[in-house]
Amino acid sequence: MPRLLPTLLLLLSPPLLAAETNWPMWRGPQGDGSSTEADIPTKWNGKTGENIAWKVEIPGSGHSSPIVWGDRVFVVSCLEEKKERVLLSLDRKTGKIVWQQEVLEVPLEGKHGLNSFASGTPATDGKRVYVTFLAMDGTAEGRRTPGDMVVAAYDFDGNQKWLVKPGRFASVHGYCSSPVLFEDKVIVNGDHDGDGYLVALDKTTGKEIWKTARPNKTRSYVTPIIREVAGRTQLMMSGSKSVASYDPRTGKQQWYLDGPTEQFVASPVYDGELLYLTAGFPEYHILAIKPTGNGHLGEDSIAWRTIKAPSYVPSPILCGEHFLIVSDTGIGSCYHAKSGELNWTGRLGKHYSASLVTAGGLVYFLADEGTTKVIRPGDKVDVVSENDLGESCYASPAISQGQIFIRGEKHLFCVGK
Repeated sequence: MPRLLPTLLLLLSPPLLAAETNWPMWRGPQGDGSSTEADIPTKWNGKTGENIAWKVEIPGSGHSSPIVWGDRVFVVSCLEEKKERVLLSLDRKTGKIVWQQEVLEVPLEGKHGLNSFASGTPATDGKRVYVTFLAMDGTAEGRRTPGDMVVAAYDFDGNQKWLVKPGRFASVHGYCSSPVLFEDKVIVNGDHDGDGYLVALDKTTGKEIWKTARPNKTRSYVTPIIREVAGRTQLMMSGSKSVASYDPRTGKQQWYLDGPTEQFVASPVYDGELLYLTAGFPEYHILAIKPTGNGHLGEDSIAWRTIKAPSYVPSPILCGEHFLIVSDTGIGSCYHAKSGELNWTGRLGKHYSASLVTAGGLVYFLADEGTTKVIRPGDKVDVVSENDLGESCYASPAISQGQIFIRGEKHLFCVGK
């Protein structure tokens, strides 16, 4: 055995050194847009093909982000003429579509002009892929088009394992909810203009494990994050006129903070001490919260706050000691995370929908027009590169195995070697 050991280590070292990572759900493995990978591309051009491994046309339309597991990429889309919502599986190395499955065929719901009919990012645990859509089932109620939330699971061969309708949903802005996976559960946010809820489903069967009512009957589109905080597992999210924490195993509320506004879209981030969030509409805020209390939190739980150039749709990012955001209208800002001291702020582009991602100490800002500015956080703006995708883009990027996957309005791009 001692003689064989060096040979065995040599055989094992290539895959170990490759440091292959997956991007299994909205905003990646941690749900906060961060990647631990190094040597991520910083230069590309979708028009000329520079540093583009492949570019594939995606049937239909949608603003959901791609997810990656091993040699597969998954994305959802809507074939609007057929009124079909579909799940696609692609080969990660070539971009070839391996299979396409119809999840449901229902009338198109009413929505905001910047929303789509396939905006919820799927999630995968390496065994199944979980998707969620809205099944409109009646006539419009003014600008609202009520229906049922649909959550479904597929295996990697494209076989549907289950499909359930865990609750109602109605919003003048349309539908978007991205599943979060935790232990044996699929957790989905059902905040809407009605009796809102959080619901946890069994990953294997789709059976409801718990369902918790949400207050205020107000739409929001926030995907929660789950962290170990102050000796508790906390599912933390903003939405429906509040910020709150729940036990993801039981759905029991642990704490809540009133406000600071009515509607929320951006997901929060956490640095091990403070929970950071941007909000929302009609009042705009950036908050850093101490998430260690119980019950109703007061103003003393807020470490710092500002109302200058916050974002509504794009989710923020933490990179080292810095907290960065970009407003929908294109104003980027970099703060010292712990103190809230502003390092810099300034215009980066015309309009932003995509959430920020980070890798290798750099932050990627993807504008709706398809231009990505790669910025090194610090005391002043440091633009490392500016890259043109060649088409508009409203979906957030995914980072996996040394490559960046970006969904444009018509194509899915794989950036990198």
